[in-house]
Amino acid sequence: MHVPPERSCSSGPCHGSNWPTETCQGNHIDQLIKKATRPEELLELLDAGHHLNNNHAALIFIRLSRLPFEKPEDKASLIQDARFQQLLHLLNSQISSVWHGTLSRLLRSLYSLGLPETSKELQSVEQEVRWRMRRLKYRHLALLAESCATLSRKQHSQELLAELLMHLERRWTEIEDGRTLVTIMMKVGHLSESLMNRLEDKCLELVEQFGPDELRKVLVTLAAQSRRSVPLLRAVSYHLVQKPFHLTKGKLNFHQTQVCQRLAADLLSLTPSLTSGEVARCAKSFALLKWLNLPLFEAFAQHFLNRAQDTPLPHLCSMLLAFARLNFHPDQEDQFFSLVHEKLGSELAGLEPALQVDLVWALCVLQQAQEAELQTVLHPKFHTQFLGGKSQKDQNIFQKLLHINATALLEHPEYSGPLLPASAVAPRPSALDRKVTPLQKELQETLKGLLGSADRGSLEVATQYGWVLDAEVLLDSDGQFLPLRDFVAPHLAQPIGSQPPPPGAKRLAFLRWEFPNFNNRSKDLLGRFVLARRHILAAGFLIVDVPFYEWLELKSEWQKGAYLKDKIRKAMSEELAK
Repeated sequence: MHVPPERSCSSGPCHGSNWPTETCQGNHIDQLIKKATRPEELLELLDAGHHLNNNHAALIFIRLSRLPFEKPEDKASLIQDARFQQLLHLLNSQISSVWHGTLSRLLRSLYSLGLPETSKELQSVEQEVRWRMRRLKYRHLALLAESCATLSRKQHSQELLAELLMHLERRWTEIEDGRTLVTIMMKVGHLSESLMNRLEDKCLELVEQFGPDELRKVLVTLAAQSRRSVPLLRAVSYHLVQKPFHLTKGKLNFHQTQVCQRLAADLLSLTPSLTSGEVARCAKSFALLKWLNLPLFEAFAQHFLNRAQDTPLPHLCSMLLAFARLNFHPDQEDQFFSLVHEKLGSELAGLEPALQVDLVWALCVLQQAQEAELQTVLHPKFHTQFLGGKSQKDQNIFQKLLHINATALLEHPEYSGPLLPASAVAPRPSALDRKVTPLQKELQETLKGLLGSADRGSLEVATQYGWVLDAEVLLDSDGQFLPLRDFVAPHLAQPIGSQPPPPGAKRLAFLRWEFPNFNNRSKDLLGRFVLARRHILAAGFLIVDVPFYEWLELKSEWQKGAYLKDKIRKAMSEELAK
């Protein structure tokens, strides 16, 4: 038997003497397509005497979609080129024999190239996808769905998208590996609520296979879509803690004690290598979670001390606001805030007004505000822009201005002004317009029973300092209730009494502390409420604290009444002991 000589081509040997010449030539064409760097090189393949088939045409379109175009008009002129149209005709005449994987990439490429909706070739490819949908791999369906959603907003592509999503939802059990699953969640999960529900179920099934990168992507995807799948979050949290991962820099948007502890521990060793922006974002993230890890935040403060000159002001602002939220005071407090004031000194007035207020308020929380900084935001030319604001943002800013004003008034006896005008510090109706919590309702009912008469105390007292007291009473030196309305009340914007309190009389403020007022897993108040407590004390009150964790232990009305009486006696005794 005669054996034909071995053939060769530019792409290498053809692996056997019985391979046809067309296969060798096809490999050569594939290489030319792959190496092309300009559209002209691809179009010239038609003129070079090559025997192009439908799959070659598809590969050319795929390659064309990946080449850079200097101007948008270049794509339009490409589509009008006679050779481009010839390729479309070749493709359309044999579309049924294009390989599955190539077909899915082809449609995405035609969308990317911007073929018009009326193009019969585009419609032919879409129809072929519809016919083959049951045979296409799940991964290809997901990529097509992403392309329909992002590359084309035309009616026909949106109809195809609906069909693709339906098939994805029906065939979700075909997903077998974690990487594919996470990719699909990120790419197309947001397109269909019911599909995302199925993908979350599949995640629970495959979560044991996930590495740290997949776990991170799942969390980021859930956060981006504002989804809170508690079973999935618990499963991810469990594996983050149990598996020996080396966690790198990332994001977290839900509370889980062990995960927070793990992240804080791993970030502590990474802190010296972080940029100032990464430190600022980490501090902000932990502050939003209300999670204070002292060693980590000390490391954040030291990071700033080491790189103060190179730290941009926005990053410093984020760190200050995070410290204030958690009421964190660095060990090297004097040195830290000396650098802060130095950096703010020349730049504070140039910041956006709302940020100026936020920063000075944060310094008030941390007991570091200086007279010049107080004057900057309390000056009439500055604060008048927020007077009478109706938006929630303007009201929040003005609330902070009230706190800053109270800091100047109560904690800076040397402060020479300016202050907010009397008309501005009068409580607004919105100050008391809040949803009543169960603890608040129970406390009010118990206080009403304890006081007996309305003139012996007041509930929901809005002060000129921007804080609302749950209740206020006035006791004489023997601990007996006095009628509040008869006596002057400097903490009110509009005093109602005229007589000074008798010698030895004491004002008591009842302050209720709910679960959200505390740092996570701690009995330490957040900075905002520490500031409130300081102001009330500085205004001459004795404070009766009513934290949620003590109140929840009280079961009967008698226990609640006895609890408040004991708190009052304790506050008076502590004052007498001073």
